[in-house]
Amino acid sequence: MAKAITLLESTRPEHRAQADELLTALLPHTGNAFRVGISGVPGVGKSTFIETLGLHLIGQGHRVAVLAVDPSSSVSGGSILGDKTRMERLSVHDRAFIRPSPSSGTLGGVAEKTREAMLVCEAAGFDIVIVETVGVGQSETAVAHMTDLFVLMQLPNAGDDLQAIKKGVMELADLVVINKADLDPDAATRAQAQITSAMRLFTQHGRESAAAPQPVLQLSALRGTGVHTFWQAATAWREARTRSGQLQARRQHQALSWMWERIEAGLRQEFRHHPAVQALLPAITQEVEAGRLAASTAARRLLQARQNDQ
Repeated sequence: MAKAITLLESTRPEHRAQADELLTALLPHTGNAFRVGISGVPGVGKSTFIETLGLHLIGQGHRVAVLAVDPSSSVSGGSILGDKTRMERLSVHDRAFIRPSPSSGTLGGVAEKTREAMLVCEAAGFDIVIVETVGVGQSETAVAHMTDLFVLMQLPNAGDDLQAIKKGVMELADLVVINKADLDPDAATRAQAQITSAMRLFTQHGRESAAAPQPVLQLSALRGTGVHTFWQAATAWREARTRSGQLQARRQHQALSWMWERIEAGLRQEFRHHPAVQALLPAITQEVEAGRLAASTAARRLLQARQNDQ
């Protein structure tokens, strides 16, 4: 599995054809897992929650795969890839698979090949696939568009964080979890009431469950309290949307979005390596850096050069 995901993440052109063949062969064996996305502010306890939840699910007979996305440095380009070290018990379990991957500058809180890695996990027989994002922000909503259930984690005293992220992420959340509720039960209860009230005010355009507010739960991942209740709510959510056909429609929409995303990425790569573009790029880059040419004008010139050379 690790080698397959490494092949999928490779940027070498000769590996891309091999990776496409692998995905085509795996596709008939995918689609049977419950895909869960976990996001939240840094320090909210995502890794601890995932380990506690994973061990709980393994105890129920499930096989759990975790795809943890680590932020890549904008300076060095490197990633620590340390999420796995926070899951000491889960990482050594033979019914669990944990794969940290660098975001490599990809926006949305996930890695570029997270979707492909999910298919590898499903084909290997893991019936629960959990995607942990790098942390929450206005742009880090991509995980909601590749999973069946999007879970947003909050802290009891995170009023400022709530205001900062609610329009970017809160509207997309299927479940909201207030972690570390044991540290301040009163604050956790207030947060639960505030978030529940705020969700009733959101206009949830394009959501299949717009008429019903999302559940808001309290738990303590460190103590393991509330995890069973969370999974009951997640299972009920999945069963209701499976019966109504909404889950299948959601996956179909996600597959088409994935296709167009890869088309756009492929076009960007092809454009950058086009001979006409490469011939003009150094001079135009200098003009833009010197302030003698507007960036929008430079972009149009490069696009026109690419078009004229066809």
